[in-house]
Amino acid sequence: MPLSNAQYDIIIREYNAKQIKNQHIVDSRVKEVYGKDKRLKAIDDAISSSSLVQARKLLNGDATALVKLRSQLIDFNQQRLDILKELGYSEQYLEPVYECPDCKDTGYIHNERCHCFKQRAIDLVYTQSNIRSILKDENFKTFSYDYYSKQERNPATGLTAYETIQNAVQECRRFINEFDISFMNLFFYGDTGVGKTFLSNCIAKELLDTSHSVIYFTAFQLFDIFEKNTFHKTEDIDIVAAHQNIFDCDLLIIDDLGTELPNSFTASQLFLCINERILRKKSTIISTNLTINHVAEMYSERTFSRISSSYNMIKLFGDDIRIQKKLKNN
Repeated sequence: MPLSNAQYDIIIREYNAKQIKNQHIVDSRVKEVYGKDKRLKAIDDAISSSSLVQARKLLNGDATALVKLRSQLIDFNQQRLDILKELGYSEQYLEPVYECPDCKDTGYIHNERCHCFKQRAIDLVYTQSNIRSILKDENFKTFSYDYYSKQERNPATGLTAYETIQNAVQECRRFINEFDISFMNLFFYGDTGVGKTFLSNCIAKELLDTSHSVIYFTAFQLFDIFEKNTFHKTEDIDIVAAHQNIFDCDLLIIDDLGTELPNSFTASQLFLCINERILRKKSTIISTNLTINHVAEMYSERTFSRISSSYNMIKLFGDDIRIQKKLKNN
C-alpha cells in the first residue's frame, strides 16, 4: 500500500524503538541471572572466547574448527540451560524478546512486509473509529447471552432470541476457525441493539489477534472514502491508500449500512466494493438495521443478489440490549 516517506519513517522508527526496548529487557534479565549465579557469566565468556579461537583457526586453514566450535557451543548452551533450570527460570528466559516473532520486530520477512507492518500501515493511514479500544470491551470474553429471551420466539423460524443468538455465535466461530481455508462473508441484520455490531467486533478481535488485517468502517465512513477517492484523490495520498486497503485487507467490516444518505453513487459504490472483494475472495461483514426488502430497494436488486448469493445471512432479534443495560444500571 502507498505510504508517504514521513509515514514510512514513523513505522520504521517504531520498529527501532521496539528493538531497543526488547534488547533492554534481555540485558536486564542477563544482569539479573548473572547476579544469582556467576557460572552463567563464565559460560558466556567461554562462548565468546571459544568462538574467537576457532574463528582464527578456521582462517588459518583448520577445516575442523567449525565442527569443534559447534560441539563446544552445544555443550556450553546445555550447561547454561541446566543452571537456568536450577534457578527456576524457563529455557527461553535469556532468548531475544519479540513482539512479532515472525519478522523479529524488523517489519520484513525475506524483503516482504510482514503482516504486522501491513496492519500498522492500515492503522496509520486512517482512523479505525477507535476500533482497538472498543475491542477491549466488546469481544467473546465479554459477550453475554443474558440479554436474549428464552421465551420470545421468531415466528418465521420458531427459534427463541436465545437460540437464535446461540446459532449466530456458532456461525461466527466457524467463520473465524475456517477463515484461512474457506472464503465466507457474513450479513447481520435485525433491529437496533440486538448485537450485530458486537458480534462483528468479536470477530475482528479474534482475527486481529491472529495477525490478519482488519478494517472497520461505518457505512458513512466507507462512502466518504469512496467519494473523496473519486473526486479528490489527487489531493490526499491517505485517501488513495485507504481506498486501496478497502479491497486488499483480509477482512472488511461495514457497520450500520443504511445510515448514510443513500443515492445512486452509494448504491454503485457498494456494488463495486462487494463485487470486487468477492472476486478477490476477501471476506466482508456487513451489518444493518434495514430489512431485506429495504436493502434491495435502496441498493438495487443486483447488489442484493450478490449479497444473498455470497453471504451467510444472519438475522438477530430481541429487545434492545442498550436499553436493557441502562435499565439494569438505574
